[in-house]
Amino acid sequence: MIKDNHSLTTDFILMGFTDQPDLKVLLFVVFFAIYLVTMVGNLGLVALIYMERRLHTPMYIFLGNLALMDSCCSCAITPKMLENFFSEDRRISLYECMAQFYFLCLAETVDCFLLAAMAYDRYVAICRPLQYHTLMSKKLCVQMTTGAYIAGNLHSIVQVWLLLRLAFCGSHEINHFFCDVLPLYRLSCVDPYINELMILILSGFVQTFSITVVLISYFCILFTIFTMKSKEGRGKALSTCASHFLSVSIFYGSLLYMYIRPNSFNESDKDIPVAIFYTLVIPLLNPFIYSLRNKEVINVIKRIMKI
Repeated sequence: MIKDNHSLTTDFILMGFTDQPDLKVLLFVVFFAIYLVTMVGNLGLVALIYMERRLHTPMYIFLGNLALMDSCCSCAITPKMLENFFSEDRRISLYECMAQFYFLCLAETVDCFLLAAMAYDRYVAICRPLQYHTLMSKKLCVQMTTGAYIAGNLHSIVQVWLLLRLAFCGSHEINHFFCDVLPLYRLSCVDPYINELMILILSGFVQTFSITVVLISYFCILFTIFTMKSKEGRGKALSTCASHFLSVSIFYGSLLYMYIRPNSFNESDKDIPVAIFYTLVIPLLNPFIYSLRNKEVINVIKRIMKI
């Protein structure tokens, strides 16, 4: 129950990283550089895939949408974070907070399904190459991508609706650099048990389903690779999958640790380091992990730059 002498909170204060002026300037420069590189890398990859007809294949369509969602994640978090380094009150309204979390949840959920789709695509390409164009048609690719966006929007809407049923009173300081769901639960003066249960069920389902698809796909891929007689073929197949598996491991590892670990709703001291990793570092690394290890993308870039 909300006590009568507590006024409901309509805005929050994002505490951020530090109050030391010198450290603020340094962090601003570092995160601004990360933001610029992230946006140029991801949107550049989206533009490259869109313009180059040879890249209009399922693998690159998934990759382009992954880059688009990484840009969405970065745009949802970083501008407000950079503004707060030099803002006096560091306030964010309740509805701005909900919008920020909505786009973050959308990006992370869509990413989960896209990474699973990319794993299935690699499975078909390596394990059943003669049936690739039948099993992984452009129609199926579009359906899988559309399904990822629909699931992402539904998941985000449900999570935001559940947040809006809470009441925030008393302290309105969020010990974080953006409006994440776990710090908001800690500020609620209404028992967030239903919210905690639903995030475990929904996020657990999304991650369990997508991780299962990834693991089964890569188990079959590795089995096929190690039964190949050609060393050159094994090396090429491993190189093709290594970048994707690296990105998947980093992404799912950080999300599982953040939201599904035991006591995740109570351990606020671990929120910020893990959140930096999956909201800022991973969107920065993904375009380079994929493009620098992909000869076809590199050849297109060289041709455009006339190197």
